[in-house]
Amino acid sequence: MSIEKIINDAWEKRDQITPGSDENLKNTIDQIIDDLDSGKVRVAEKINGEWKTHQYLKKAIMLSFRMYPMENLNGPYSSWYDKAHLLKGKTAGWSKEDHEKAGFRMVPNSPVRRGSFIGKNAVLMPCYVNLGAWIDEGTMMDTFSRAGSCCQIGKNCHISAGSGIGGVLEPAQALPTIIEDNVFVGAMSEVVEGVIVGEGSVLSMGMLITQSTKIVNRATGEITYGKIPPYSVVVPGSLPDKNNPSAPSLSCAVIIKQVDEKTRSKTSVNDLLRD
Repeated sequence: MSIEKIINDAWEKRDQITPGSDENLKNTIDQIIDDLDSGKVRVAEKINGEWKTHQYLKKAIMLSFRMYPMENLNGPYSSWYDKAHLLKGKTAGWSKEDHEKAGFRMVPNSPVRRGSFIGKNAVLMPCYVNLGAWIDEGTMMDTFSRAGSCCQIGKNCHISAGSGIGGVLEPAQALPTIIEDNVFVGAMSEVVEGVIVGEGSVLSMGMLITQSTKIVNRATGEITYGKIPPYSVVVPGSLPDKNNPSAPSLSCAVIIKQVDEKTRSKTSVNDLLRD
């Protein structure tokens, strides 16, 4: 029986899953979490130009919370109470050789949960990375940034201080939040609810982008939702109510310009955000 079928069959009777359930299911879930941790599999990937969610992997993560009991972990200055399979983080017990093999830099006080993948040459400042997240090569997670469960962050991105990339664990078929390669997310920004930020884009400080946020192209007036086109430069804005000019304006994301890859590679973020 394939791993995918084992998970899908268990999902249909998920209300019956307990820590005492079938050992084969537990072993299958453990294998999937290990594969997510090593990067052998990922919750979502781009196939033929479109992002696809591997639902059985998200189902396995959710089933793991029913399969494992709560347990206590004591530390030198505190104690923690969490699901048994997540009490110890991704790098717990690693030696210097283990860190060298993994190839990423990890600053103290960076909780990174087992089942998340961190690519080589990534830099983790004190940040938080949740189960199922994918942080690709060369990306910096800056101080107090957050990578939610199952979010996908591409190569050579900069997720600035205090910013959050939201996780989308439920429902299983939902696409997680996607940050493609070479994206800059400004400080104190939030990108959530399965929004896709296209390759090479620059988001100004303080952006909030959800599935219901209007994304306005200032050059064309076009309004879209849920996806920032590649190489967009985006700043916060507001839209008045055309039918009621005295009503409060609603916040939106404004694409002030689009740049090609050549311009993006030669221009600083500060220059791109000037208009």
